Amino acid sequence: MRKMPDYKFWFVVGSQPLYGEETLREVKDDAEKIVKGLNDSGNLPYPVEFKLVATTAESITKFMKEANYRDEVAGVITWMHTFSPAKNWIRGTQLLQKPLLHLATQFLNYIPFDTIDMDYMNLHQSAHGDREYEYINQRLHVPDTIVYGFWKDEDVQKQIADWQHVAVAYNESFHIRIVRFGDTMRDVAVTEGDKVAAQIKLGWTVDYWPVSELVKYVNAVSESDIDKEYKKLEEKYDMVEGDNSHEDYVHAVRYQLREYLAMKKFMDEHDYNVVCDNFQDLEGLEQLPGLSAQMLEAEGYGFGPEGDFKTAGLSRLMKILASNKKTGLMEDYTLDLRHGHETIMGSHMLEVDPTLASDKPRVEVHPLGIGGKADPARLVFTGSEGDAICLTLSYFENGYKIVSYPVEGKLPEKPMPKLPTAKQLWTPKAGLAEGAKGWMYAGGGHHSVISFNASEEQLRELTRLFGVDFVDVEK
Repeated sequence: MRKMPDYKFWFVVGSQPLYGEETLREVKDDAEKIVKGLNDSGNLPYPVEFKLVATTAESITKFMKEANYRDEVAGVITWMHTFSPAKNWIRGTQLLQKPLLHLATQFLNYIPFDTIDMDYMNLHQSAHGDREYEYINQRLHVPDTIVYGFWKDEDVQKQIADWQHVAVAYNESFHIRIVRFGDTMRDVAVTEGDKVAAQIKLGWTVDYWPVSELVKYVNAVSESDIDKEYKKLEEKYDMVEGDNSHEDYVHAVRYQLREYLAMKKFMDEHDYNVVCDNFQDLEGLEQLPGLSAQMLEAEGYGFGPEGDFKTAGLSRLMKILASNKKTGLMEDYTLDLRHGHETIMGSHMLEVDPTLASDKPRVEVHPLGIGGKADPARLVFTGSEGDAICLTLSYFENGYKIVSYPVEGKLPEKPMPKLPTAKQLWTPKAGLAEGAKGWMYAGGGHHSVISFNASEEQLRELTRLFGVDFVDVEK
């Protein structure tokens, strides 16, 4: 996975000065113990840092401003230990530009029936404070996330962890930079989109570069660098020459490695982390990128075919959310409509993401009946089975929306020895017919991203942060 910043999350506890300094010291001590407990649990992917007991509007506003301008801070976690007057939070929360989690918890998970008195009640009134605090968030239309329950419980910690992944994906979305070598495929509607709207809503930068600029990098790759990558390839995958002569096979694979090294160097030097190509615009290239694109995807780069920057950016975003595990580009291809076997088979010409593989991928070279170029090398493998989500990003006159449904990933019922590409089967959990109709009525396209390591709830939270429409086909 491409390295990301060392993100952290700030923790602030809400209170007020009515109960005296001793109570505030106890509030601070309890908050620090919660933060330590969360960090020591091993269940959170990113550390939490205690910052302050917030008792005034001035301190809260200053805290939120600082959170905005600290790039390493991916989000803010709030807890209302006592009663924190919500008017104090208005200005600071209005200014906050980072994801916000409201941890609705209590320091102790029980009521001490034998000893409870008013001092205890005043100190441990989280149920009271939570409602006051969240009321103002709803008045302000803040897209915060509420996690409710005892902070030591593993299920609560998992919810916090899931939200941390969402918050990091949201922050990283504003660093998604997409290079398009060529324009979109001619006459195709679904690959089009508004690049400026993508930057306004999602933070994505989308730039065009002529293929000739990539060709310069391709031609400059050294044979010794290709030698090194070829050895790595032999160690990682099965090399299957098939019907090709040894010379033709090696040449085809080495050319894909040349493209891989060139695209990677171009993107790294120009600060891009997503790439699009188009089989109709390959002047100066010997092959359509196949294995080369798959190798980049395996490393966490986003990819989109036919100039589809929307799917390319979405693949990068979902890889961040899913820690680059079992997540990647997909395309609806063909169907099994037999009763009891209803399934969609997803694939693509060459570029299916190898993070989806359930078996050891094979490096193969086959003809490609599109693009008019030499036979390209590609990774051939079978996808995964289990619960997953499938989603797409569509553009309409009123803006972007994400269409999604939960699916059951499946393995093929039989081998497919004549299919020279990777494949992933799935069935919408709503049923093939109902799921497919819902997808189409919502305007979902044929390019999508499938993930076995991200959830619908995470996706819902992410779209709330972006303020884009979310269509859950199943619901």
